[in-house]
Amino acid sequence: MECNKDHNVELCNCTYSPCSRKGICCECLQYHLRSRELPACCFPNDAEKTFDRSFEHFARLVKSGAV
Repeated sequence: MECNKDHNVELCNCTYSPCSRKGICCECLQYHLRSRELPACCFPNDAEKTFDRSFEHFARLVKSGAV
């Protein structure tokens, strides 16, 4: 499968600028799941900026209706 990195980067809301996985969604997802996290694209922009990508943070956002 061909990577659509250029298109993915346009949609990526990750604010961690030195990230080597930006736009390479399969690598990003694997990286975050290993750490019991979700990638930035699962979070609203204001929540993403906290860099708390944990499952627990995502669950709190869902419970509050933010996601």
